[in-house]
Formats: sequence, C-alpha cells, structure tokens
Amino acid sequence: MKLFNELFQQLDATTSTLEKVDALKKYFKRAPEHDAVWAVLILTGRIQKKYLTSRNLRDSFLRTTGYPDWLFEESYAHVGDTAETLSLLLQSLELVQQDDLQERPSKPLHLWMESEIPALGKLKDETARADKLMELWRELDADQIFILNKLITGGFRVGVSEKLVIRALSEVFGTASDQISHRLTGPQEATVENFRRWVSTEVSELAVSQPYPFCLAYAWGDRKDENWRPEEWALEWKYDGIRSQVIRREDHVWIWSRGEEEITATFPELTQDFAGLEPGTVLDGEVVVLRDGLVQPFQDLQKRLGRKKVSAATLKEQPAGFIAYDCLEWKGEDIRQRPFSERRKILGEALAGLSSPRLQVSPILSLPPGSTLDDLESLRSQSRENRAEGLMLKAWGSPYIVGRKIGYWWKHKVDPLTLDAVLIYAQAGTGRRANLYTDYTFALWKEEEGERLLVPFAKAYSGLDQGEIDELDSWIRRHTVEKFGPVRSLRPEQVFELGFEGISKSNRHKSGIAVRFPRILRWRKDKKPADADSLGTALQLLDSVAPAREAEASP
Repeated sequence: MKLFNELFQQLDATTSTLEKVDALKKYFKRAPEHDAVWAVLILTGRIQKKYLTSRNLRDSFLRTTGYPDWLFEESYAHVGDTAETLSLLLQSLELVQQDDLQERPSKPLHLWMESEIPALGKLKDETARADKLMELWRELDADQIFILNKLITGGFRVGVSEKLVIRALSEVFGTASDQISHRLTGPQEATVENFRRWVSTEVSELAVSQPYPFCLAYAWGDRKDENWRPEEWALEWKYDGIRSQVIRREDHVWIWSRGEEEITATFPELTQDFAGLEPGTVLDGEVVVLRDGLVQPFQDLQKRLGRKKVSAATLKEQPAGFIAYDCLEWKGEDIRQRPFSERRKILGEALAGLSSPRLQVSPILSLPPGSTLDDLESLRSQSRENRAEGLMLKAWGSPYIVGRKIGYWWKHKVDPLTLDAVLIYAQAGTGRRANLYTDYTFALWKEEEGERLLVPFAKAYSGLDQGEIDELDSWIRRHTVEKFGPVRSLRPEQVFELGFEGISKSNRHKSGIAVRFPRILRWRKDKKPADADSLGTALQLLDSVAPAREAEASP
C-alpha cells in the first residue's frame, strides 16, 4: 500500500502528462508483479467493486469512536466526501499511524485487494465489522486510509487515463501500446500470469471472446485544417445507441459494449441472428431499438439495459437492432490495418448471407465533388429527421486504430435542443464543491385551471464557470424560501438556457417529458421568469424532433 500511495499522491499533485507518465513508469519499475497487476486494473477503472457503502464506513466509525453524529455531519458538509472526512477525523483523533512510516512494514497492495478488503466485506455483524475496520485504519496513515476507504467503497478515482497507464507500461517493458491495449480489452483477472501476458513482447494468443479496442472520433470542432475535399471522406449518420462489437468465433457469438461489458444475454435476438455470420468475424456498430426499420430514441433502449433475462413483452415492445459500421476481422484475419474503403466492402460481404430485418449496414451518405463546408452543414441539419444525433466523417484511407488520432475519424453532432427554464431548487455539490450550491433543478411554466405554475422538468450540474458558480451560490443563500434537508427551495427569479441532446415523453416525470444530457448553456440575466418557456413549448419541440410514427410508417 505504501508504494501505491506514493504513486497516488504523485498523480494527484500534477496536471502534467509527462509527470504522470514518469510517476507511473517509476512505480511499474519498482512494484512487484502481484501488486502491479492490481494497480493496472484499479487505475484503468476495471476494479470498482463495492464491498461496503460509505454509510457503512460512517456508522462503523461512529460505533467505535462514539463521535457525535451531528459533528460528523458538519465535518462532512465542509469536506464533501466520506472517505476523506473519515481520514481527517481519524487523524485528528490520533487513531492513525502518526510516526514516519518509511521504516515500518507495509502490507502489499495485492494482500489488501485479495484478502483484507474482501474479508471485511463479508462481515455481517456490525460490531465485528466496525472493530475490524478500526484495526485496519490503525495500520495506516491518513493518506493511505483515504485510499483504503475508496477501494472498499468502489469509488477510487485519480486523474490518469487508461491511455497514460498503457503508455507507461509500453515504455517500461518495450511492448507496443496497441498490443497492450488489445490484451487489456474485456474482462481481466488480477493474476501475475495476466500481467506478464499484457506486457510481453512476444505474440500471445488472446481469449476467443476478446474484443478489439475501439476506434474513436474527435469532435469536428477540434479540427484545425479548414481544407475540405468530400471525395476523401465517408459520411454516415451518428446514431444514439450503444457502440458495440459483435464477435463470431468458433461456435459462439459475443456482443461487447464500448464500456467493455458483455451484453450478449441482453440482446438474445441479435445473438441468434449473428450465429449466421462466418466464423472468425468481428463487426463494429451500434445497438439500437429498431421498430419498423426506424431507429427509436435512446430512452427506449435504456429499458433493455442491465437485463440478463429479457421478457417476451420487452422483446416485443423494445425490439433490438444492429447498425453495422465496420468489419475488424474476417475469416479469422485481423483486417484493422486495411483502409476503411476495403473494410466496408468486406462488411457488405460479411452480412450478405444474413436476411434479418434487425440487421442493417450504416448507409454511406454522399456529397458531390466540389461540395463546400456549407453543404456539409446542410446535410448535418437533416440529422434529427433521420433519427441521428449528427454525422460521422471517416477518411476512406483510414485504418481502424486504437483510440483517437487526429485526421482519421470525426464526429459532427447537431446543435443541442434548448429551452429557457427557471431555477427553483439547489443542492450543495460533493467533493471540492461541497461548500457550494452546484446541483440545480429547473422548471417550465404550465397552465392549470387558469393558473400559471412552475413544473420541474430537468436537473443540471454543469455549464457555469467558477465566477458564475460563486455568484449564483451567493444569490441562492440570500434568496432561499425553504429548506428540505440538503435542498433549498428558491425564489423563482433566475432564468437559464438549458441544452440537451434529446427529448421524449415520460410517465415517470411530473412534467411528462424527459431530456437527455441536460446542461446549462448560459445564464439569461436578460430575461424575467415570466419569459421562460412552457411545457407546451417543450411538447412542440418534442413533436418537431419525433414525428408521429403513423406518418413515418405511411408510404
């Protein structure tokens, strides 16, 4: 734990990429393999198991120390994080190791992850659990207690990307980063053998179900080169589904999400369809809800997620579909380095023998030679009426790379939908924002029995800069009407423009609508609350982006 704690402190103390990579390299050069394998899985977010809740840790602390409940809550309100609050309180109560730990023996990381933490999670008796927790806390200093608490609750985070971890491993062990990334894709166990396989310079055989790392796109707005030659680019609609890889190898089919979660059982009808693929085939595409050949809103797809067993009613009401973008493996050969134009031809061949209406090849959109960026914008403006959230631009000559590379793939999303709404509730944030009101609830007007009422319709947490957050926080404290626990009811005086990616009807919300990815676009100080939008405006917006299905289905 000592060595891992040193790494955490170094990573947490800098925003420099080079310094982070240097810290990682020093760690992997020093750490034993049985610790390094756990470090890789923790730092890349592959280990996030929750053994106990933050409430469990809090209750155990109060049980063993007799610390006043109200004083803990006051402390938490200032810190905003249970793991950190506990580490600070234990230090102030002198219940941690206060002396120099450099000379003290320290349990290795793998022992904590394989023995101590799982054993703690199995304790059901609250007194026994509290006593064991205090015993573990007493072995560590405050910094290490913070890390331990985060590992116990599955909330460990540090400012380092998977790409940087892989880069450090590549530079230490001399193995190509793309190769390490591929070996890490999919479920992994924390074994020394696995660690050696990840960093080996020799060619190793991968598990038959192993997906490839996904090729990702940069936002079109990040582009520096204004030159535009349409004949060099393949244009596709960017659908809002679950980016996935379909693997057909030997006698099995696997479906993996971009989040490296196997979702095969969630979409049994697709699994059945893909059984007809040639063995040794891997496809890249989007899982969507496809009804009457039309892509449905993401909210419909959400009803399918997280289900291991899918009922007949769900299969009928939210029928899954797959829109294929690319072919990564064909007849057992990795073809990712071939140009996109060639892979698209192979994709057509791979799906030629399948006749299921659930499977579609993403259509290639065309602009004539000599088309301008204005022509591209005109095409993008048609995205929503084509059930898409924008355009994908892929260079015809591009390989299928690991991650992102400037100039290969671009995503050009449509501008967000917007509504002007009134701020009615606020709640303090967490972590570094625990002392500021940064969680906001917004409302729209509704006419009801001749009276105009504000109805909550969305929450938003992002979009303001620090100066605006500070200013709004001060206003909130001075204009609170009532308090409901941590929530403050506010005078309905402030108007904000909210942006969101999608809107749909919802029976679970009082407003009758649900919006996707809401965020604050700007503080409308130029508008009075009476000028904010109504639910009627929101429903008109819904109608404009989701035409009646009867009209769509008609010839």
